[in-house]
Amino acid sequence: MSNRVQPKLIIHGGAGSSLKGKGGVDAVRQSLYQIVREVYALLLTGAVAKEAVVKGCQLLEDAPRFNAGTGSVLQSDGQIRMSASLMDGVAQRFSGVINASRLKNPIDLALFLQNSPDRVLSDQGAAYLLRELAIPTYDPLTDIRLQEWIQEREGNFSKEMAGVVAEKELVEAGEPGRGTIGVVALDSQGHLAVGTSTGGKGFERIGRVSDSAMPAGNYATPQAGISCTGIGEDIIDECLAARIVVRVTDGLSLYQALERSFAEAIRNQRDFGAIGLDCTGAIGWGKTSEVLLAAYHNGTEIGDTLELANGMVVGGC
Repeated sequence: MSNRVQPKLIIHGGAGSSLKGKGGVDAVRQSLYQIVREVYALLLTGAVAKEAVVKGCQLLEDAPRFNAGTGSVLQSDGQIRMSASLMDGVAQRFSGVINASRLKNPIDLALFLQNSPDRVLSDQGAAYLLRELAIPTYDPLTDIRLQEWIQEREGNFSKEMAGVVAEKELVEAGEPGRGTIGVVALDSQGHLAVGTSTGGKGFERIGRVSDSAMPAGNYATPQAGISCTGIGEDIIDECLAARIVVRVTDGLSLYQALERSFAEAIRNQRDFGAIGLDCTGAIGWGKTSEVLLAAYHNGTEIGDTLELANGMVVGGC
């Protein structure tokens, strides 16, 4: 008798202010769906969850529309520093890099560190590892992110963060978005993994650490996996990913764990989103931000969260 299960997948490209009109929604949807299709096809070949998560993060990091890898935002000194982490739910093993520079895919370093006795490295350590692995240096800067930084420098960095997607014409005027990418996968063996990657919030103080390289923003056990996006400090204050996963591990359904955690977040006036899966194949998400840029494959079809109502929303399938 086979123990194989139907793979499931959910990804996100950030959270924040509303996308401008149907054109903005369609453009982001097309990008997300293309990646969902490619990663889900990999899962159908029998790939393990960790392999699928790394592939999904690489594709999202390579998409200049999103704030991770190529297209990452610039910090206050005009430099790009990226953070990423990976967690294997089967082994319950977390690894990551903080404020890494001059590489194409920070998730690759997180993958290598899965089998290292030192599993989280900061900027200098990540640079040494990059050289040790002979990974070619890479400049993730895009022209639109440079222009964004120049414009903010003229205003003495009055904004607290950069846009969630690079194309300003796709975002309504007002509050910027919170740019992070994330992938949660359930493979055919019923194993979970999760990865999260970011260029940071943009224009921040040098040395600021993102939640994306912490269990607060990226966490998995054999029972559930969660990737977060939004204001990193809010995610850290709630220890959001770990809080939701622990609640599932303690017996709540994924939906119940999300609902309880996001009700608490509303009381604490937090601004963020989260996506997740559990070992039964349930897919879930929640947001307090205006928009959550997430898409999923439930084994039958692809769906997304791009046009959810404003305000707190918790859902799933």
